[in-house]
Amino acid sequence: MNKHLLLTLHRWITLVFAFPLIAIIATGFILSFEPLAQIGAVGGPPIEATHIAELVKRYDPDGKARELSINAAVQLMTLQGAGAQTIDLATGEPAATGSRFSDLFMWARVTHERLLGQAWLVTSSTVAMIILMVLGILMGWPRLRNTLSGWHKGTAWFALPLILLSPLTGLCLAFGLTFQSGFAPAGGGRPLSLPEAFAMVATSHDFSHVISIGVRGGRMMARVYEGGELRAYAVGSSGVTPLPRNWPRLIHEGNWSALIASPLNVVTSLALLTLLSTGLLIWARRKLRKPRSRADGRADTSVAKAA
Repeated sequence: MNKHLLLTLHRWITLVFAFPLIAIIATGFILSFEPLAQIGAVGGPPIEATHIAELVKRYDPDGKARELSINAAVQLMTLQGAGAQTIDLATGEPAATGSRFSDLFMWARVTHERLLGQAWLVTSSTVAMIILMVLGILMGWPRLRNTLSGWHKGTAWFALPLILLSPLTGLCLAFGLTFQSGFAPAGGGRPLSLPEAFAMVATSHDFSHVISIGVRGGRMMARVYEGGELRAYAVGSSGVTPLPRNWPRLIHEGNWSALIASPLNVVTSLALLTLLSTGLLIWARRKLRKPRSRADGRADTSVAKAA
């Protein structure tokens, strides 16, 4: 295929999707640190399920909260639903300040999944990112030089598995592809309240390793760190049942192993930011250089005629 045509397509797709891609990659970079922050929040003093149940009844008497998250390291719990409330588990009183990291991660996640409130914009930009990578591959092996173009091409090829896997798994999440090795347990029985779910989870898990319990996808779920992996459990009247692993989500979010996957996602985000920034700089330099070269050419022609 014509290399000039591939380069033109590569350049224009980058320019059209530059701003959405910057936002998606930047928020992805922030979210790359979330697994490390979460695993740093597990452990700490034991947490009693009865104590949590009492606090939920006290601060959510109408049962409007849909999810509860726990930061065992600093003894904080946050009720989400009808107005977020952060509670100090040690005193049982509202916390003076919430977790700034939690607020930052929440903002980054909302922006990353629904840029400007539009999920289609994220999906189309992710498709554009994959097309850009395919076009880059079709243009052939790079010549590695210590130039802006050399760094752009070298970063693309050396980080290719990581930068290609990230948008591919993102599209799997967007289209609901899980590649699960088993079937999720069928929902049955009456829906549980949050206090009932806490009591159920407490029978089989240490609450200091529980990240959150709440309604997700129409079912009550618990997310628990086990051996560095964030596992999902369905919580129902029949008990706490492990859900099949959603590998695209685990890989994309870096939750298959926080200590390994999170740094890899940081590297991936930095590589994508490098590619986008160097690509835009290469285009800008060429655009700024063209008028100057034309002016120089006209000046040279005038000098030649005068001579």
